Amino acid sequence: MVPLEKLAQITERFEFLEASMAAGSGDIAALGKEYSDLRPVVAEIAEYRRLLDDIAEAEAMLDDPEMAELAQDELPGLKDRLPEVEQSLRIALLPKDAADAGSAILEIRPGTGGEEAALFAGDLLRMYQRYAETRGWRFEIIEEAQTELGGVKEVVANVQGQGVFARLKYESGVHRVQRVPTTESGGRIHTSAATVAVLPEAQEVDIQIDAGDLRIDTMRASGAGGQHVNVTDSAVRITHLPTGLVVTSSEKSQHRNREIAMQVLRARLYDIERQRADAERSADRKAQVGSGDRSERIRTYNFPQGRMTDHRINLTLYKLDQVMQGDIDEVIDALIADDQASMLAEIEA
Repeated sequence: MVPLEKLAQITERFEFLEASMAAGSGDIAALGKEYSDLRPVVAEIAEYRRLLDDIAEAEAMLDDPEMAELAQDELPGLKDRLPEVEQSLRIALLPKDAADAGSAILEIRPGTGGEEAALFAGDLLRMYQRYAETRGWRFEIIEEAQTELGGVKEVVANVQGQGVFARLKYESGVHRVQRVPTTESGGRIHTSAATVAVLPEAQEVDIQIDAGDLRIDTMRASGAGGQHVNVTDSAVRITHLPTGLVVTSSEKSQHRNREIAMQVLRARLYDIERQRADAERSADRKAQVGSGDRSERIRTYNFPQGRMTDHRINLTLYKLDQVMQGDIDEVIDALIADDQASMLAEIEA
């Protein structure tokens, strides 16, 4: 049973925010953010209270000879719904990650496996591009280096939309592929890997960067393309001296490159701070599935068997073709459910 006193406090806070916004008092932006965060929680509370009221009303009707039969018909269905509604409410009350609602920086790099790993990194890039399309997100590649065979040496993308990080954060880690490479003439199955990192997009208010901590270099853009890359010193490399982080951007506009590089740098520094804070909180417990240990092998894509396995939750799907086309909601939904179950178990232990 969820404590009704706590639910009353949340509802009162929501009503206070609503009244304050209507009156135009206080920090409207901050009030609006809190109001928006509480809205789905208050909706779950209202549904829970309605169900409790319906059960109480039906039980009272049992004492009325004229209504008892109707109450006996209704009560089992109402009580059957109670565990499901209670569970939805518990999940709504779980602590929220402030970064979940926002956009994300996606980085993909080949791991072991040479050219085949680079080709697989390219396959993962296309998988996430297609997934972003199905979700209505904007997918912008801001830095990409390719191999001669069309593989990916490194790619950095900005994925913009509502709730991007909440879903993509579970993709951080080592993705392993088992298949016969196009470069293999003998038909042997090779195992290769690529690393995915998903960083929450950071605003300037999230992470402060001292201009004195930066070294900014302009350089000649490199890579395949037209004449432009051979004649323009537009590429920007920013080094964050305290951490040694280096970020580059090679768009045609030097001004745009600075914006992009600073955006990626903020995301990486913000991620370092989040990882440090999470490590402190998790020092005495098992890290949760979404924490993003990028050295962990999280998933295997087995092409001969058409199988994808997520090792964190022991989920296996025999629809690899659809997965590589961006159909990964089933996997992400299962990871979210597992993460929520872990948090609930920890809170209620």
